[in-house]
Amino acid sequence: MNRKHFLGTAATLIAGSTISFSKSITPDDTTPLAYKKPSYLKHGDVIGITSPAGTITLQEIQPAIAVMQSWGYEIKIGDTIGKKDFTFGGTDEERLNDLQKMLDDPKIKAIMCARGGYGSLRIIDKINWTKFKVKPKWIIGFSDITVLHNHIHTNCQIASIHSKMINSFPDDWSKAEPIQIETIISIQDALSGKKMSYTATPNIQNRIGIADGILIGGNLKTIENLAGSKSDIKTDGKILFVEDTGEYLYSIDRMFWNLKRTGKLKNLKALIVGGFKIKPDDAGEEFGKTVQDIVLEKINGFNYPVCFDFPVGHQRANFALKCGVKHRLIVKENETTLTEIK
Repeated sequence: MNRKHFLGTAATLIAGSTISFSKSITPDDTTPLAYKKPSYLKHGDVIGITSPAGTITLQEIQPAIAVMQSWGYEIKIGDTIGKKDFTFGGTDEERLNDLQKMLDDPKIKAIMCARGGYGSLRIIDKINWTKFKVKPKWIIGFSDITVLHNHIHTNCQIASIHSKMINSFPDDWSKAEPIQIETIISIQDALSGKKMSYTATPNIQNRIGIADGILIGGNLKTIENLAGSKSDIKTDGKILFVEDTGEYLYSIDRMFWNLKRTGKLKNLKALIVGGFKIKPDDAGEEFGKTVQDIVLEKINGFNYPVCFDFPVGHQRANFALKCGVKHRLIVKENETTLTEIK
C-alpha cells in the first residue's frame, strides 16, 4: 500500500485499483436519515477507557492517555484496565460491569475501547442500554468492537466511531510515522464534530458510481458471527464497509457467501472493501482467487459502486469512520471519495 501524508480533517486515503462499471449509480432520496448522533466533545469532556475484550495493562495505555489529554479531554480509567482473566480484560462479569458503569455515567461523553481480541460477544446480551438510548455517547473501537457497533446500530439506532483503539497509539509520538499520527488525529476530528472526508486514488477493480447512504460495517468475521442474532445488521439502502485479518482466502470466500446468502449484499447502496491481511495458502491447497475475485463474484448482478483497498482495518492506514452517519461515496476512474454529508 502506498502511504502518503494526510492534511487537515480530510485524510487522503491510500490507494487501490479500478474496472469501470457500465452503469453509474446516482444519489436518490430514498436513503433514510442518519441515526441519532451523540453530542460531539468539547474541551474538558470525559472519555472513559474500558476493555470489553482483551487484556491490557495500565502502563500500555499511558501514551494514549497523554495524547487524548493534550486534546483537552479528561480521562477516566475503567476497572478492567490491568485486569487479566487469561486472554480477557477481566472476567465476563468484570468486563460487563465496567462497560455498564461507563454507559450509565452521565459525566462520560465517549467510551474508548482499549483493544480488541475477543470478548464483547460474551457480554453483549447482558448490557442494559436504557440510559445510553436516552443520553447516548460515542463508542470507539474496531475489530472485536464490531459487536458493539452492530448491536448499537440495530437496537439503539445511534451513531458510533469505528477507529483505532488505545493499543494502536504510538508509544513515542515524536517518532511516529505520519500515517500513524494522521489516523489517530482522525479520531480527534470525529469526536470534535469535524466533517469527515477521505480521498483515495483509483483501483482498477473498482466499480464506478455514486451512492448516498448510512455507513455501517466493520470486521467481516464478526459480522458473519452475528448473523441471525439480535446484533445482526440490516444493510438495505446502506453503504457497507468490511475488513479482516489473519484469514485464509477460502475463509474470506465463505464469509462473502454468508453476506450474499443472508441478503446483506442485495440491496446495498455501495460496498467498501478495506484492508485484508491474508494467511498464505498451504502448499498444494491454493484457493486460486484473490479478495477482489471473491467480492466481484458475489456481487455479480448487483448494481452499485464498489471501492477496494480502502484504508480501514488491521493496518496502520486505519482512519476513523462515523458509523450510522450518512455519507456519499463517489467512485470515479481517477479518484474515489467518501464524504460525510449529514
